[in-house]
Amino acid sequence: MPKLDDRANVLRKPDWLKIRLHRTATYADVQHIVQEHALHTICSSGMCPNKAECWSRRTATFMILGDICTRGCRFCATKTGRPLPPDPNEPEQLAESVRLMGLRYAVVTSVTRDDLPDGGAEHWASCVRAIRRVNPDTAIELLTPDFDARPELMEIVVASQPDILGHNLETVERLTPLVRSKAKYRTSLETLRYFAQRGAVTKSALMLGLGETQDEVLQALHDLRDAGVRIVTLGQYLRPTLQHHPVAEYVSPEQFAWYKEQALKMGFSYCASAPMVRSSYLADEALESVKPHNAE
Repeated sequence: MPKLDDRANVLRKPDWLKIRLHRTATYADVQHIVQEHALHTICSSGMCPNKAECWSRRTATFMILGDICTRGCRFCATKTGRPLPPDPNEPEQLAESVRLMGLRYAVVTSVTRDDLPDGGAEHWASCVRAIRRVNPDTAIELLTPDFDARPELMEIVVASQPDILGHNLETVERLTPLVRSKAKYRTSLETLRYFAQRGAVTKSALMLGLGETQDEVLQALHDLRDAGVRIVTLGQYLRPTLQHHPVAEYVSPEQFAWYKEQALKMGFSYCASAPMVRSSYLADEALESVKPHNAE
């Protein structure tokens, strides 16, 4: 097996992966508030290439339950180890951050907390309730772990009634054991299926460029659609460090566009597919695409 830090196998990034900033007055306003109040967002800590564009739309992503994950996926730069206990004040602090930033759309994600009896489910629900109480007009999207597909835990999160419930499949079935830690392809699908069957608007994402084939991507999309997923995003995998899983291919923008066409033909309500797309990219736009289905 080749060493992951073999520099000779590092692919050169193509021009289409260059970041184009979209800074506006709204972006500057949000950035000032974040810096003034030392607010934490994944947008900044994760160095997301779409931060300027999303902040200009008053959309941001937060990570709860600490910054240490109990799993060690080979595509992810998040620290792995023994996390600290959940902060009981975090739901209120999160809600206040959303208020200060004036967000109209808040995305919440977390590390995986296999160390907690409920996987952090009640903490997730508390965060949704706090945001709703302080920011009644803000839409909320959750990007959760798989909760081992345990119905009693997933139900706690569903009952908090976020606007969108997401969990990322990440990659195709064949590559899942190679790049994900503990997580199983079928478990992720069952988590999404439960969310959908309980009436939630569901969302998932795939990273491309890990060594998957075109047929495998299409099969993964079919599996997601069969599980009831309505919103899907596809983006290019970028290796965080030389110790992480290598990039097998830089997928062209044209290929991403083709995958989007296929996804929409399969019946997805919304698909964002391009090299720099990430899970929460244009999340507010995705919600708009499914609103007619939810109209009362």
